[in-house]
Amino acid sequence: MGITYATLIERNAFVLREATMPVLAPGSPTLRILHVSDLHMMPGQQLKQQWLRELDRLEPDLVVNTGDNLSHPKAVPAVVQSLGGLLGRPGLFVFGSNDYFAPVPKNPLKYFKKDHRRVYGDPLPWQDLRAAFTERGWLDLTHVRRDLEVSGIRIASAGVDDPHLQRDRYDTVAGAPNQLAQLSIGVTHSPEPRVLDRFAEDGYDLVLAGHTHGGQLVVPGYGALVTNCGIDKSRVKGASRWGEHTQLHVSAGVGTSPWAPYRFCCRPEATLLTLVGAPPKRPSEDAGYGITTTEAIAN
Repeated sequence: MGITYATLIERNAFVLREATMPVLAPGSPTLRILHVSDLHMMPGQQLKQQWLRELDRLEPDLVVNTGDNLSHPKAVPAVVQSLGGLLGRPGLFVFGSNDYFAPVPKNPLKYFKKDHRRVYGDPLPWQDLRAAFTERGWLDLTHVRRDLEVSGIRIASAGVDDPHLQRDRYDTVAGAPNQLAQLSIGVTHSPEPRVLDRFAEDGYDLVLAGHTHGGQLVVPGYGALVTNCGIDKSRVKGASRWGEHTQLHVSAGVGTSPWAPYRFCCRPEATLLTLVGAPPKRPSEDAGYGITTTEAIAN
């Protein structure tokens, strides 16, 4: 019964999660970022495609896509059509392992062993997906730094290739972000601590990542069984602080591998982040996150 629910019901019970994060300077106008990740798209996934198309109604100021869009060599048109109007809005992206290589079946117990040998599937047409994204105006942050202005806010951004595949080369983007920017954003697919530490050391305000699927299988009262990366299970999804200054948001993602098509107590999601001005710090204040979240299904 549980397997049936996880496979047929919850993995298609898409949810929009909303979070307010105080990362801007006091008095700044709000900025709304739609964080999407881990679509793992197959051509015939009509429910997922329709739900994604409806996200444009949120009218976000900025879209950030943290990778793993593909699960099939013919899925590029489905991804592009699903994102639809969102591609006409300002956007940033990096790729993940399942943009480069098709998923392959493997023993689920390997997720509990961090140093297991990885087997790569057939190459996927990531170049076609990159061309489609950039032709519509989204900015590829793979090992580059880019400045942009969104809704009157100047943003400094940088990204790395997928740390899960050991493709990250942070030194190519190292250094403090543009000091004239009002917001700095780091983007990575897998939230590996070695990358998060570098973004935090350089003073980035916010880092966005995906990859974890929120654990995908969550035990009530215990939490996620695995993160599939180096972060601790308390950060497997949602907002947290990384270091003294940087805030982190990890998306639980929209999809699953076709070889592991289930979710339990971890609904597929996209997140609408509302960035607001941080309150002035007081000497007696503790280091609380100051983050509020609500959930609502996008109809």
